[in-house]
Amino acid sequence: MKEGIHPNYREVLFVDLSNGFKFVTRSCVNTKETETHEGKEYPLFKLDTSSESHPFYTGTQKSVDNMGGRVERFRNRFGKTAAK
Repeated sequence: MKEGIHPNYREVLFVDLSNGFKFVTRSCVNTKETETHEGKEYPLFKLDTSSESHPFYTGTQKSVDNMGGRVERFRNRFGKTAAK
């Protein structure tokens, strides 16, 4: 491999700020902070959301079909007029 043309691919600690969930994976992301995790020092990258806090992955996401029957009301009101 040529020197100086490849990104710095290394293990990085990602922290979900909404619930404190931490995980280590390999990444090229640039970081300025470091943190110790399980006895080892890692570059730190802070996330707003991860799979531990995102509504889709946690099962708390609301479906549009279940939100007060709005979709069904729309279909009843405008479904017949579109068939002309």
